[in-house]
Amino acid sequence: MLPERLTRLVHLFARLPGVGEKTAARFVLFLVAAGPETSTALGEALVALRDAVRPCDRCGHVAEVGADGHAVCAICADPKRDARLMCVVGRVQDLVAIERSGAMRGRYFVLGRLLSPLEGVGPDELPLARLRERIAADGVEEVVVATPPSVDGEATALLLARELARAGLRVSRIASGVPHGGDLEFADPITLGRALEGRKGLG
Repeated sequence: MLPERLTRLVHLFARLPGVGEKTAARFVLFLVAAGPETSTALGEALVALRDAVRPCDRCGHVAEVGADGHAVCAICADPKRDARLMCVVGRVQDLVAIERSGAMRGRYFVLGRLLSPLEGVGPDELPLARLRERIAADGVEEVVVATPPSVDGEATALLLARELARAGLRVSRIASGVPHGGDLEFADPITLGRALEGRKGLG
């Protein structure tokens, strides 16, 4: 029903996470109706994104490429961050979520993937050597493993704990429990068990 050029654009938008075919079609029709300024600005921004943004050279977070050709994110460049504390996450989205909480004052390392034998991701596919280099360069004393409480996330956490404990580092794991505002009756047994194990005193 749409011209071929617009149909191709709909398919591209539909590849974005959380965007279905109908939403993608609404995006495309909005851009057509909005006039050339909006679509031109969007196109220029996407081209600039490809050329000027890449993973941070130090931690793997997203960063803008500087005039010297290096990409260092704002977190790694912040001298107020505690370099002795590192939080290891699986994805950039996880880093953003933790950073939004304001509870992490150290720095990060993004693995980019989780250990997943079913998908063919073994220990050799994880950037463990680069992680060790970063730990040594920054003088890290504690590593907080913040992988998700899934089968792959737990396997990755166990691997990291084993690998990093050899270096004499303190390795900790983020707690998992009942979400704020959640009902206990809907929590799974593993989550409830960990919530009880990680209980804290009141008062």
